[in-house]
Parts: sequence; structure tokens; C-alpha cells
Amino acid sequence: MTEQDYLAFDRAAEFRREFLNGEIIERQGASLRHAALQVGLVREIHAQLRGTSCELFGSDLRLRVSSRMYSYPDRTVVCGKPKILDERDDVLLNPTVLFEVLSPSTEHYDRGMKFRGYREIPSLTDYILVDPDQIRIEQFTRGDANTWTLRDHLSAEDVLRIPSISVSVPLAALYERIEFPAE
Repeated sequence: MTEQDYLAFDRAAEFRREFLNGEIIERQGASLRHAALQVGLVREIHAQLRGTSCELFGSDLRLRVSSRMYSYPDRTVVCGKPKILDERDDVLLNPTVLFEVLSPSTEHYDRGMKFRGYREIPSLTDYILVDPDQIRIEQFTRGDANTWTLRDHLSAEDVLRIPSISVSVPLAALYERIEFPAE
């Protein structure tokens, strides 16, 4: 499938599908914890972006990573004017921060192929993985010479600090209503 075929197919589809190397990747429905963490990210980040040049978008905004890869991050922050692929106004090109809430069906992809693709986006400063099964946020931040640094946030007392967008998220607030599976 070509990039143009994918866009025509996905724009007409009822459900979102990602695109990788000519193949369609079906998106699964979210668990209760996954959905609650997405809402928590909005609650904790949206107000902090008020009055800045940055804006938070939901999981329905398609991201063009390359001509071989399109995705739907769980949450996207764009600083400055959003760059859009075409007049359809439905494909973003310049994310600043991307969030993925992990799930069993996508975790390997989110950590592997997807992150490899995301690292090629010049505007991206942070890639953040949120674990719905335990208090854990992995924050990958771009440094000089295209190096990426991992910060592992592992307790409710930790604070996720994202200097590129001037946001701080206490993990206790993000995870406050999450009930973890019984061990």
C-alpha cells in the first residue's frame, strides 16, 4: 500500500489505523486504566499550557512520521504553529512531545519501531511512555547530537518534568484514581 492509498483508506475509515512500511496496523480499543491515564494527562497538562504557544491534542490526530509511517499518539503537544500535511488539516508534521500509554498489544511496537521512527522527527523533544499496570513513566528526552536520555519515574512521589513545554506532572495526581490489577 502506498502513502496516498493509506491516507485515502484511513480518512474514509470509521476506525483509526496506523501505517508502517506499506502495512496497515489495526488499533485496539483501550482498557479502563489506559483511558483514565489519557484523561489524566489532559487534566494535568492542559491548564499548564494555557498562555503558552503550546497546545495539547488527543489521540484522533494523525501524525506523519515519514512517507512510510503514520501513527496516532495517545497525546501530542505542539509548540508554535502546527505544520499540517495538506488542506485536509488532519495530518500533523511537527510534534514537540508525544505520549503513549502502553498496552499489551502495542508495547513492543511503541518501544521499538514507533520510537525509532519518532526519533527522526526534528521537532520532537520528548517521547513519554506511561505504564497503566504500575506507577511508571519512561521519559526519553532528546539531547545534543541527537542523543536520547531516559528518565525513569517509578513512584507516586516523582514528578514528570518536561522543560521543553514548561510542564510538571506529579505522578500521584496522574495515577490517583488508577486501580492496578491484583498481583
